[in-house]
Amino acid sequence: MPKLTKGILIVFEGIDGGGKTTQARHLQAILKEGEFEVLYFREPSDSRWGKIIREKSVEEDSLTPQEELDLFVKDRRENVANNLSPALAEKRIVILDRYYFSTIAYQGAKGIDPEAIRMMNESFVIAPDLVFILDVKADLGLERIQGRGQRDLLFEREDYLRKVRELFFSFQGEHIFHIDAMRPPDVVAEDIGQIAQDYIDFFVE
Repeated sequence: MPKLTKGILIVFEGIDGGGKTTQARHLQAILKEGEFEVLYFREPSDSRWGKIIREKSVEEDSLTPQEELDLFVKDRRENVANNLSPALAEKRIVILDRYYFSTIAYQGAKGIDPEAIRMMNESFVIAPDLVFILDVKADLGLERIQGRGQRDLLFEREDYLRKVRELFFSFQGEHIFHIDAMRPPDVVAEDIGQIAQDYIDFFVE
């Protein structure tokens, strides 16, 4: 089993319908085949705050933007303390399905200052090593999730998702990769796998 010199946090982001969960789980499987220790987490998490978010998501406008933000931040604090920090301290690879970039994009698109959201989160989060932002057009994203049994009425509106997508576009950095997720999933997975493997290899003992 390969050993790492540090824990590695890989984050998947983007609007719904981009294939985040599919790609995150695929990368987890590929890395496990390479005998790496890999853990998968998601946000909202399974904390009491995450459960409230999921319960409210089926009721349109059931939360104000500020209430949404407060719940996501409370949930994230627990996720960082209980899941991310311990796993990374043990030098494992952690794959995270959504992180604070989603909060900046989704609540920012509802009128809360994105920079204020960023500063609030970066006061306590663990900085990710890699961020994959899976990009799809809002109408395609909605089309892809039509078959889901339960709609997320807090966030699934095309005009709103266009604003969210624009905010995701604004995230830049050496560790942030914007991936065209309108291509076939296997092509997307190949791009992600190559980037992730090249990064991870640098930290193998």
